[in-house]
Amino acid sequence: MLLEDLIGGWDGEETVIRFDRPTGTWMCICVHSTVRGPAGGGTRMATYPAPADGLADAMRLSAAMTRKMAVLAMPFGGGKAVLAVPEIPVGEQRRGLLLRYGDMVASLGGTFRTAADMNTSAADMDVIAERCRYVYGRSSEQGGAGDSGWGTARGVFHGIRASLGHVFGSEDVAGRTVLVQGVGSVGAQLVRALAGAGAKVLVADLGAGRAADVAAATGATVVAAAEALETSCDVYAPCAVGGTLSSRSIPGLRCRIVAGSANNQLAEPADAARLLSAGILYAPDYVINAGGVLQDLGLEELGWDHQELEQNLAAIGTTVRRVYALADADGISTEEAAERLAESRLTSR
Repeated sequence: MLLEDLIGGWDGEETVIRFDRPTGTWMCICVHSTVRGPAGGGTRMATYPAPADGLADAMRLSAAMTRKMAVLAMPFGGGKAVLAVPEIPVGEQRRGLLLRYGDMVASLGGTFRTAADMNTSAADMDVIAERCRYVYGRSSEQGGAGDSGWGTARGVFHGIRASLGHVFGSEDVAGRTVLVQGVGSVGAQLVRALAGAGAKVLVADLGAGRAADVAAATGATVVAAAEALETSCDVYAPCAVGGTLSSRSIPGLRCRIVAGSANNQLAEPADAARLLSAGILYAPDYVINAGGVLQDLGLEELGWDHQELEQNLAAIGTTVRRVYALADADGISTEEAAERLAESRLTSR
């Protein structure tokens, strides 16, 4: 995969790439669309086989952010940044990288606004904000909205309730079995919300100790990570890496609903139709996992108070229901229904 092939074949507006020599990091910012407003999207820090893989990830995620903002009817477009690092930096090396990255974001003059994502945090946003004002999700001590994992988890919870209502006729999670795959910032908070509402929660994580800790704190049951996809449950909630839903994994799923926070859950677009054929209801990831965006932009940019934030997080369930209704009415996958809804809001802007 060559950088020029990726950029030449991309449908986005702007790609900015810089090489950070002190850390060996490729810094990639992808602005997919500013049709609805400045492009918003998180900054992901991860290792990749090659720099082009990091750029491809940023491109995919930025397109999903465009759809997410449109579905939410937010006055923002879609973007994403990837810091493709040789290894996850710590200490002063990490701080230096984030400051230089902050200069890069600032150089775009507000076209791109960022927040935390995989392997970045509110503390990292505080560092970036020393050089750049186009940053959301800073720590509460620095006047920000804090960890957006809470808002994301809350939105997924409302999306799960809507999904249960669509399949079983009741949105009550009590007594329903939900398997949360990945119990990091979002997954762990989702487990707490589900357990508190009376669900039977199963947890799986590549970090066995982390899964055990969350289970001990919430009364959940640990499932081996290798068995998560084929474990019987009402709802499978992928909350870690994307691409877990594929032609290989879908036939083994033993759930009625897939509804989780992970980005890019489908390995390829055709997997949405495979889930439909298997009788599994799929909550499109960029619809159900939008709570973090609402938390950051609502509290820091749009002037919401916490009551208004809660109302908008609950409205994720309303949007999920609308997607399901469109899919049923037109006999299409929920992914296609969500894309049609997003496109209608992009073209009507």
